[in-house]
Amino acid sequence: MSTIAERLSHYEKLMRLDKPIGILLLLWPTLWGLWIAGDGRPAAIVVAIFVAGTVLMRSAGCVINDYADRNFDGHVERTRHRPMATGAVSTREALLLAGGLSLTAFVLILPLDRLVIWLSVPALFLAASYPFTKRFFAIPQAYLGIAFGFGIPMAFAALQQAVPPVAWVLLLANVFWSIAYDTEYAMVDRPDDLKIGIRTSAITFGRFDVLAVMACYGLALGLLLAAGLQAGRGLVFMGGLAVAAGIAGYHYTLIRDRDRPRCFKAFLHNNWIGGTIFVALALDYLISPAGA
Repeated sequence: MSTIAERLSHYEKLMRLDKPIGILLLLWPTLWGLWIAGDGRPAAIVVAIFVAGTVLMRSAGCVINDYADRNFDGHVERTRHRPMATGAVSTREALLLAGGLSLTAFVLILPLDRLVIWLSVPALFLAASYPFTKRFFAIPQAYLGIAFGFGIPMAFAALQQAVPPVAWVLLLANVFWSIAYDTEYAMVDRPDDLKIGIRTSAITFGRFDVLAVMACYGLALGLLLAAGLQAGRGLVFMGGLAVAAGIAGYHYTLIRDRDRPRCFKAFLHNNWIGGTIFVALALDYLISPAGA
């Protein structure tokens, strides 16, 4: 029988707390939304709630993902040592853990505007259903982009008590960004996914996968530029987008040969794209406050 420390270690791996890249890819678009919704000065308590909620919901999403893929992960080289694939964590434990994380995240948002609470319902549905879309959708990464970006409309609801058009532009930008980085991720697993019948954008795009990734980066950055202009942002933000475009160009050099380790490196490197855009946005508001 395993000790408490061993069980906690299994839960940590199940929630992917040892691999924070997923938290960061979920956090950056949420922060974009908070900063634009709050005109560069979002309330600290709201930011804290959203940061904590991001960690909790990403963790819950990972647990649900491994529950959904428990019969597949053992056949994929990169995932065969995950706790549910090895039997270290039972299905009952996983469902209880996911439920507890989701409930804690829900309690966190109770002090916020009622619209946030209503939006949390589709947000939870998206997080819980995404892992199953790999059986049906040709590009499940688009669904992931909606799920990963739903903190954006919730941020506007929390700070403006409404969800204006700019929020949906930001969400759409995140969808294209998610397709780009998660296709890079899927390119790593493509041989295994083909064997077990999982659908991914890397398989759907086929030999046009690299072109599709770069096109999605371009669309994401173009939509972010449109959102920035709607929000009255200036040269600092645009300069940040230019730097992000340069990083995306570097990713082309990593993925063009479809080498699996380099594709995974490109996926991880997307943290720099999200972070660059946020820092540029925050600096732009600092230098040119809204309404100045």
